[in-house]
Amino acid sequence: MKIKIIGAGLAGIEAAWYLAKRGYEIELYEMRPNKMTEAHKTNKFAELVCSNSLKSEAMDNASGILKYEMEVFDSLVMKSAKIHKIEAGGALAVDREGFSEYITNEIKKLNNITIINDEVKEIDPNIPTIIATGPLSSDNITNEIKKLFNEDNFYFFDAQAPIIYADSVNYDKVYLKSRYDKGIPSYYNCPFTKEEFDIFYNELIKATALEIKEFEIKVFEACMPIEVMAKRGIDTLRYGPMKPVGLRKPDGTTPYAVVQLRHDDSENKLFNLVGFQTHLEFKEQKRVFSLIPGLENVRFAKYGRMHKNTYINAPKILNETYQTKKYPNLFFAGQVSGVEGYLESASSGIYAAINMDRYLRGKELITLGNKTVMGALSYYITHASPDNFQPMNANFGIIAELDFKHKKNERKMLYSNVACKTILEKKELIND
Repeated sequence: MKIKIIGAGLAGIEAAWYLAKRGYEIELYEMRPNKMTEAHKTNKFAELVCSNSLKSEAMDNASGILKYEMEVFDSLVMKSAKIHKIEAGGALAVDREGFSEYITNEIKKLNNITIINDEVKEIDPNIPTIIATGPLSSDNITNEIKKLFNEDNFYFFDAQAPIIYADSVNYDKVYLKSRYDKGIPSYYNCPFTKEEFDIFYNELIKATALEIKEFEIKVFEACMPIEVMAKRGIDTLRYGPMKPVGLRKPDGTTPYAVVQLRHDDSENKLFNLVGFQTHLEFKEQKRVFSLIPGLENVRFAKYGRMHKNTYINAPKILNETYQTKKYPNLFFAGQVSGVEGYLESASSGIYAAINMDRYLRGKELITLGNKTVMGALSYYITHASPDNFQPMNANFGIIAELDFKHKKNERKMLYSNVACKTILEKKELIND
């Protein structure tokens, strides 16, 4: 049987990987390089267009649990991430070029996946299809989705952080350390005095941003531009991306604020400014970010920028299984479905593929339940209020409360234990 998958991003390739291994003929549509998006730079599958971090690996963290759950289902994203890992303290960061290259090659090795480099402009609800067009869906496919589901505008804006050249950093002013000394010291920290921070802050809030020609600008909280965040109050940054806690300097003192630099490639030639998503004019990024201690002579490999992302109103359109309510043959996966984040998107591709397989075999579709992180994500996006719906990432707040007595300081690991046990039980059911 043939399945159409639209989009070869993180969700699309996970869905294709899962279903191809189960013998289905897959038509994988990817419009790049024939038609590029405003954020993509290559024609590789699963290109990471923002950060190169896949967040925490710790099992007392929702993101760490999600990684385990994905590996239970033989995730291709996790295979590549482990091979192309670069040091980032307690986080899993990857060499983005090697990461995407590996995934592209693995998908192309499978003889039952036909890759079609063309833009899909129409969706036939009679053909089994997983729509995984991502947050940068083309106008044509967006309009087709609107037409099929009687939806109006569905979008928000998010921003990318700049990437700088490592050899332009003044290493006499920065120091190597991971927060609370977790893992191998992997972040270079740019420390501020109060006076330096006040100067930086005042220039940041006065800086000119690029114009966005939209009547209403909706910005996703998790990708808030640094300049927008700063305007919420002078201490917002010091309690957010510039918090100095756990980052004492070599002399034992704690700086007033800190900007962290994380390696963006395996050769250590590039740094990502952690938490510094921005939409400032390029010349303003150069001017203002040069005020960061250690970055006085910074050179930019890529400036930060904002782009429009699309997602459906999942509570109206989707069942918890990622199948659409209106058309049984159509499933959504990835950020267009209403999850937010690299691994969240990839995991939804696995989840949608599991249920596409069951649907085509005439089996009852399965929910993973909100005791697991994968299940909690799909539960949240399909049970949230449709009136003010925004994408959701992995966090303990969406996981089901523990139904037994426990100590508060043990709660996170207990969530982890329950999730791991539950996902293995669900896998047994799926394999029956």
